[in-house]
Amino acid sequence: MAEGLDLDAMLERFRDRAEAVKKRNLPPVGGEERQLFLAQAQADYQDFAIIGDAEASLEDGILTLTIDLRPPDKA
Repeated sequence: MAEGLDLDAMLERFRDRAEAVKKRNLPPVGGEERQLFLAQAQADYQDFAIIGDAEASLEDGILTLTIDLRPPDKA
């Protein structure tokens, strides 16, 4: 499986997914369901964006994602 893995393409798919979440239409729900949908969309965006910003490496069959979560002034 690792042989055919294109790390740049994988990370691009996560960036694309993060963008798709931002453009996701809000279904016709109200009240508590609306808040749950918005909370899930925020979590989805955050997860996809974090992975999309990662630096990926594959060594000896081990995929490593390096993600710098420090504030911009500390990086």
